[in-house]
Parts: sequence; structure tokens; C-alpha cells
Amino acid sequence: MCGILAILNSREEPSKLRKKALALSSRLRHRGPDWSGVFVSEGAILTHERLAIVGLENGSQPLLNEDKTIALTVNGEIYNHLELREKLIATGKHTFSTHSDCEPILHLYEDHGDDFINQLSGDFAFVVYDSKTKSYLAARDPIGVVPLYIGWGKDGSVWFSSEMKAIKDDCIKFQPFPPGHYFSSKTQDFVRYYQPKWIQDVVPTEQKSEEETLLAIRHSFEKAVVSRMMSDVPYGVLLSGGLDSSLVASIVSRHAEQRVEDDEKSRAWWPRIHSFCIGLKDAPDLKAARDVSKYLDTVHHEYHFTVQEGLDALPDVIKHLETYDVTTIRASTPMYFLSRKIKAMGVKMVLSGEGSDEIFGGYLYFHNAPDAAEFHRECSRRIQALHSFDCLRANKSTAAWGVEVRVPFLDKHFIDVAMDVDPTYKVCRDAEGKSRMEKHVLRKAFDTKPGERPYLPENVLWRQKEQFSDGVGYSWIDGLKDYAENEVSQEEFDQRETLFPDDTPATKEAFLYRKMFTQLFPGKECQETVAHWVPTWGASSDPSGRAQKIHLETTEK
Repeated sequence: MCGILAILNSREEPSKLRKKALALSSRLRHRGPDWSGVFVSEGAILTHERLAIVGLENGSQPLLNEDKTIALTVNGEIYNHLELREKLIATGKHTFSTHSDCEPILHLYEDHGDDFINQLSGDFAFVVYDSKTKSYLAARDPIGVVPLYIGWGKDGSVWFSSEMKAIKDDCIKFQPFPPGHYFSSKTQDFVRYYQPKWIQDVVPTEQKSEEETLLAIRHSFEKAVVSRMMSDVPYGVLLSGGLDSSLVASIVSRHAEQRVEDDEKSRAWWPRIHSFCIGLKDAPDLKAARDVSKYLDTVHHEYHFTVQEGLDALPDVIKHLETYDVTTIRASTPMYFLSRKIKAMGVKMVLSGEGSDEIFGGYLYFHNAPDAAEFHRECSRRIQALHSFDCLRANKSTAAWGVEVRVPFLDKHFIDVAMDVDPTYKVCRDAEGKSRMEKHVLRKAFDTKPGERPYLPENVLWRQKEQFSDGVGYSWIDGLKDYAENEVSQEEFDQRETLFPDDTPATKEAFLYRKMFTQLFPGKECQETVAHWVPTWGASSDPSGRAQKIHLETTEK
């Protein structure tokens, strides 16, 4: 991932604007420590903090078109860039000056104006500026894998930034940029470009055979994983030992030896797969990850942290996350530590399993869904909220140390396939009303027939969900609660409605995070960028998986 900042329609004196933009862009440098770039035009400036993953030698940004009148700054990856590049070259109108996977965006904008974003397959946030017409276009990927914020200055300027911290001091209003939308100088408003049926509350009713359904899930997910192996630098996989990360690791392992470089069609530089896991000592995830790594023959790296180390890191974690949501902070702290270890090994990109639980109803509270239609609607709601929770956690926890995370479950083509599945295949009860394991249809899609090469061992494929903040060690959440109990006095907590009249914290743990957040990001505008993860049909409002009281013995394959 990279860090981008754009200030458009500014009335500030050019030299002052440049100094300000460069100073603010430096707040994003953790996201892209490899190089910095800037494009300046009258009343406009684009900056870029680069994490070099593809096109290492000549992919620095902002990128420019042939006559250097259109500039582009991008955070993200375009996985179908070779196909787009080939089509654009075939028109005879364009020449490419870099190997960057993002350069096709420039030429698509030249050819189609604002109407091209659905052609992109990737995770991205970008701003294009045309210095001839003083027009611009900003867009964010369909699910919000990549963060982006928009703000408005006192002078009428419009700001875009990868993180809130770069715009909060200069904008009178700002907010997260909505996923699946673009914002154009032509409309001065958000326009939704990604409009699948599942977002429009259409519940699938077409009855496909189970075999067709399972094959579609398997093939589309495998394609999503392989496309995200695009890399010119050392990469790895996050491996908790649960279903989702293990499936990603399995597919990566199957295809690593066959990888070729995009341009040379020769063997890839980095075919050996390294897997990474973290937890408190004796955490459930650690043993499970070891077993999966041994089965897949990855080079496995296991790291430990202590509860005290986690407590010490809370202010830094909240500074990077820009949220005070309880479950996000619980789960982000181990990932924040793991990302630092990964970067220290020289690895710059990892694949991860985020998104599966939203798509397939993997959280334990889904066992309480009233019916299949409502199960599907809840999946839709959770996917549309991912940018505030799992995407935010995964992206910002890794980007804090200059590591890029890729999430194949959130490939838009795969989501469209998976969300078109009859929800009766997904629910946690079979046709006879008997309980079955969550994400049953995904597990069965990768449950191979006799004689086929298994993707995973049986005990891993059918291992029950551990919420990430539980899987790293049950004493982690208990330690956080105990710490908050000691840090926040009862007298202070009793004043919570006076101190925080909006979105008042309900527990001492939530109060502690809110207090830390407010010290870093004061003001109502900052507070209003935060959302909360709460189970819909939960046995408890606590987001911990343990609190939902669903156990392995209550479910079957």
C-alpha cells in the first residue's frame, strides 16, 4: 500500500501550498517508505508516498500521461493491468512509460472520462487531475479494501487522503470516502459505479445444483488468489490456522512454483512461500498454524507477544487505526506487531483471509439467523461495512510498517459469484433443520473427492471459527478488560455522558479507547468517522467469539 494526498481547487499561494502538502504527506510516509513524489499545477497538488511492489525501477508516482498534462496518484493494485494495457496499446493512441500496474488508469481516463472504473479489477483509491481543464476524478474500490478520506477546506478546496491524520487539521469537514463510488469535479457529488444485485437487497432465488455452486466458488476464489500473487518483491501469507487464511495459503502454495514474472514470462524471483502467525504463548491459532504450515510445506514464522506489550502499544495502534471501535482495536494489536516482524524480514506484501466471514456468514452469531433471506441480507450489510472494520484493521495495521496486505476473498468477481449463491446453501442449518458448521458451503467447495489432491487436512477444513482477537490467546481480551478497569476510575467512568455525550462508551474498555482516540483526534468530525462492530443476533453485545456461546459440539459438517 501507499499513501496519497491531493489538494484541489486551492486558493493558497503555490509555494505555501507545496510546503503544506509535503509536510502533511509526510504523515503518511509509514505507508510508503520507499520514495516520495509530487505533482504541482495551478491550484492543485498531488503527492505520493510509495511502497514499491510492482514495477520497482520505473513506477514512481504521481504518474503522468504522454504530454504530462494529466497526473495520477494511486494507493493500491490493479490486478488486470496487463489485459487493460494490451487493449489500450491496440488502440494506437497510447504509449506506456512505466511497468506500473496503475498506469492504465491514466489512459482509460483519457479515453472514457469518468466512465471506466468498472473496468478495473483491483483494490485502489486514486485521484486523477487534468491540468488543462482543471478537472479531477477520485475513486475508491468496490468494497473499501483501501482507505480514502475526503475533506473540504475553508477556501473551497477539496482534499483527498489515505488517512484522516493528513487532512483533519485543515478541513472544516471531512469523512471516509464511500466504497464503490467516485467523486468528480463535473458532478461535485458521489456517484456509485459498483451496483451488484446483492447491494440492491436482491435475495438470490435461482436454484443451481450444489455441484455447480461448489465449482463456481472454488474456481472463482482460486482465480482471485492467483491474481493477487502479482509481485516483484518477497511476499508471504498470514496464517492463523483457521479456514480462511489456510485456504489462501493452500492455493498460494499450489501456484507458487508455477509463477512467472508478468513481463518476462520467466520464473518468478520469489517462489518460496513464507507463512506468518502471532499469538500469546499457547494461543489456539499457533498450534493450528504450525499444523497447516507443515502440511503445506511453507517456511513458517511464529511470533509471540505478551499482554503487557499489547497494552503498551495501544496509543500507537489507535493512532494508526484512527478508530476507537473495541473489536477493531482488540484484533489490530496482534496484527500490528506481526506486521513489524514481517517487515523486519524484508517481506513487503502478504495475502490474508479477511472477508470470508462476511460473505459466507462465518461469525458465530449467524447460527441465530431467523431465515435464509435475512441471513443473506446480513451478509450484504456486513460486506458493505467492511471498510470500517476488517478492511480498516488489515490495511492500517500492516501499512503502519510499510507492508501491503491483499485480500482475495474481497475480489469483486468472487463476491458477485458467492453472493449469488442460494442462501439456503449458506445457513447454519440443513434442510431438515439440523445444525451444521458455519461457512458450510465454502468448506464443502474445497472438500476434495477421493483421489484428488486435498487443499487442506480434514481437521483444518472443518475447524470452527475463532475470532481473531480470541485466537491469538483468550487472556488477551481478559487482559484488556482488566487494564481498563484499573486505568479508568469509577468516578471518571460515571462522567462518561458528560465527557462523551455523542456515542457514549458503555464499558470501561470502550471508554479507555475513546479517551486515547480523542487525545489524538479531537473534535466531532473525527469522532463521526468511527463505526462500531456489534453482533446482530448475538447472545451478547461483546464482539468476542466466546461471548456468542456457540460451540463445536452443536454443529456438524
